[in-house]
Amino acid sequence: MSDILPIEKITSKIYIIRDTRIMLDRDLAELYGVETKALKQAVRRNLTRFPEDFMFELTKEESRSLRSQNVTLKRGQHSKYLPFAFTEQGVAMLSSTLNSERAIEVNIAIMRAFVHLRKVVATHRELARKLEKLESRLGEHDEQFRVVFDAIRALMEEPEKPRRKKIGFEVKEPKAKYRKKS
Repeated sequence: MSDILPIEKITSKIYIIRDTRIMLDRDLAELYGVETKALKQAVRRNLTRFPEDFMFELTKEESRSLRSQNVTLKRGQHSKYLPFAFTEQGVAMLSSTLNSERAIEVNIAIMRAFVHLRKVVATHRELARKLEKLESRLGEHDEQFRVVFDAIRALMEEPEKPRRKKIGFEVKEPKAKYRKKS
């Protein structure tokens, strides 16, 4: 299954909303090979398995925010209904709800992707902690090391997204001409 679903493909579909890592219903449906509508129906039939910390519906604002992040939208790709967001536990519960071999295999791959993300975040935190410890040992003895540490910190920070220019035409109203009094 890892050949079919590389970890990078799965991790690219994990978002952070409400300070929680989640996956959207449409992405999960794609991975499971079912329609989003069918996935949502299965969840609605088993709502007791999905408490708020397993699954929640996005607000309009959260949904708009995600759409603006995904620049390559195709016509008809998004439904008029607000998407469900599944936490790691909610994704695990989906395999028992969907009850198919593919669902089980996909869930195993997704769980591995969540574990991978946790390891990456932990490594990043550990690196930052070690860097601070090393910097404090050097103190103010060498300014050259401080430059190196600043450069490493800058590389560790997430880059700011560039502001995009507006697309389209801007209609400019002609200036009103003055009228002669008769």
